[in-house]
Amino acid sequence: MKSGFVSLIGRPNAGKSTLLNRLVGTKLAIVSDKPQTTRTRILGVRNYPDAQVVFLDTPGIHRPLHRMNVRMVNTAVDTIREVDLLGLVVDASERRGKGDDFMLDLVKNAAAPVFLILNKIDLIRKSRLLPMMDEYSKLADFAEIVPISAATGDNVDRLERAIIDRLPEGERLYPDDYLTDQPERFFAAEIVREKLLQFTHAEIPFSSAVIIDRFEEASEDPDAKSPIMRLYCTIVVDRESQKPIVIGKGGEMIKRIGTAAREELERFFGTRVFLDLHVRVKSEWREDERVLGEIGMNRTDS
Repeated sequence: MKSGFVSLIGRPNAGKSTLLNRLVGTKLAIVSDKPQTTRTRILGVRNYPDAQVVFLDTPGIHRPLHRMNVRMVNTAVDTIREVDLLGLVVDASERRGKGDDFMLDLVKNAAAPVFLILNKIDLIRKSRLLPMMDEYSKLADFAEIVPISAATGDNVDRLERAIIDRLPEGERLYPDDYLTDQPERFFAAEIVREKLLQFTHAEIPFSSAVIIDRFEEASEDPDAKSPIMRLYCTIVVDRESQKPIVIGKGGEMIKRIGTAAREELERFFGTRVFLDLHVRVKSEWREDERVLGEIGMNRTDS
């Protein structure tokens, strides 16, 4: 029996969240084409006949401009010292740049074995793959170099097998039915934020957050035919000019966000959902300790 922790680290938009969802077999991390979508560590447990693997999705490592971003980067870097195996996820469809070289330097002295996971191979010509693997093999001492597509699942089974082979022997770390350590409130807020990212553009994704003000478990409603969960959420934005963008003309945008979020929340929780959204302006919220705590980004000592 094998068991252990595996951290997925890399630059923003490398596909770490898509890979986590693929590996655990369910959607735990929201996915967006906007950089810095993942803001905190997300744990997902996958049980195999001969192993239990605890995967950690982490925020993309970038140059932080706010206290929030410092915590995001620290969260990712901290996992390097805490896990049994590191998976450095690289976007194979992009040219190697300074950010990739920084990541290589970051993992060179890691105590745990490091896998280079070349993601998004579905977006490149196959003739580019072997030269790329050869190039990276000369830059660091990787335990494995595995090309995959997290989006299509191509070669992910090979990655899983290689991970299990490298993990230490040990009993399961969590019960068989354990999936994640994140509370339901976290997933509710993230689903709303995912729809906000999906439908808004420009500066909104980076300067917005979702806070759960009230979370009422599904209960019988005398006016409804089935139990209903009630969620009251605040979308926080950085500037007054952003508020009308989120609300939209005649409330059209916030209604669109709310409808899409409610539909996914109902699928996720398996019950009817009442969702109430409103928008609040909080300047410099990314520097505010209280707001960061409310969205689950607790202080780190790094």
